[in-house]
Amino acid sequence: MEVEVKLRLPDSTSHQRLSTILSPHHRKTHFQENVFFDGTNAELSSNLAVLRLRFYDLDSHSVLSIKAKPIISGGISRIEEQEEPIDPAIARQCVAEPWRLLLISSSDIIRRVKEEYNVKDNGLVCLGGFRNVRAIYEWNGLKLELDETHYGFGTCYEIECESSEPEVAKNLLEELLNSNGIHYKYSEVSKFAIFRSGKLPL
Repeated sequence: MEVEVKLRLPDSTSHQRLSTILSPHHRKTHFQENVFFDGTNAELSSNLAVLRLRFYDLDSHSVLSIKAKPIISGGISRIEEQEEPIDPAIARQCVAEPWRLLLISSSDIIRRVKEEYNVKDNGLVCLGGFRNVRAIYEWNGLKLELDETHYGFGTCYEIECESSEPEVAKNLLEELLNSNGIHYKYSEVSKFAIFRSGKLPL
């Protein structure tokens, strides 16, 4: 189970201001491309699951993941997640021809897709995706991820923090934002849900 604090920032100005404040704690920045898949008969999405390929830093590496049963409330997201590394060249072939994913017999995720969600051979479709610039900071014992997410219909800004004590992490983040006059809202939906809706959240 992945548990994260997710706070949405209103605009690029707020994002830049927070980036500047956190700059002494910056560790690295990743350029991510996220591509999503579902069964041809929506076998995954109808069961609140999604299959994702994530490419990092111009295909330096990539990760296959399945996420399921998301719950987000009060700025805290809980979701079942399983991840596996995958060769970027193979992953790119799978984006072009999604059925190739189902040929990866060594993957526990693909085994789940077939057995748990009953996706048959040739039964995957590519839904498209979005790009994300993720700056990572280590601050007050927390790993913070400051995101600038580029959809085909606009850009969203968000700060995330995975934590086993999400309420504590949320309080620290809210204190940081409030003390610096940075407006925010609790994120109410996932990035994938925003992508599928085709519009930015209000």
